[in-house]
Amino acid sequence: MTATLGSGRPWTDPACPVARTVDLVGDRWSLLIVRDAMDGAATFTEFQQRLGIARNILTDRLRRLVDHGILTTSTAPGGKRHSYELTAAGRDLFTAILALRQWGERHAFAAGEPHSILRDLDDNPIAELRPENRKGAPVTAATTRVRKVH
Repeated sequence: MTATLGSGRPWTDPACPVARTVDLVGDRWSLLIVRDAMDGAATFTEFQQRLGIARNILTDRLRRLVDHGILTTSTAPGGKRHSYELTAAGRDLFTAILALRQWGERHAFAAGEPHSILRDLDDNPIAELRPENRKGAPVTAATTRVRKVH
């Protein structure tokens, strides 16, 4: 039996964690929804206003994020609107979002071009992410390898 996404579509590369993650949250809108949820957006209207996304696309992405356990919903007081909240799995995407942000700060803007800046709650800058092995030594693509499963 072939493992599939909730849509019945097969995984891009069933044994690769990167491919599975991209299958789940790798499109533009899903990552921006997760980013905005981390920044406090919780309702359909808030996401739509922040992103300028078409209603049908937003509806689809929110449903997929809920189906895959990245967001959860609750009914707002009054019973008509859903409120969306990141699950533990969704909150666990913070490091990935931060890595994308830091890459963008280094490579997606011209020198001196203004852009948003992420700071901690005491207004301190965020340290650059630096991958390390379990002994604390820095690692790069050149110093790691993928062990394939058979």
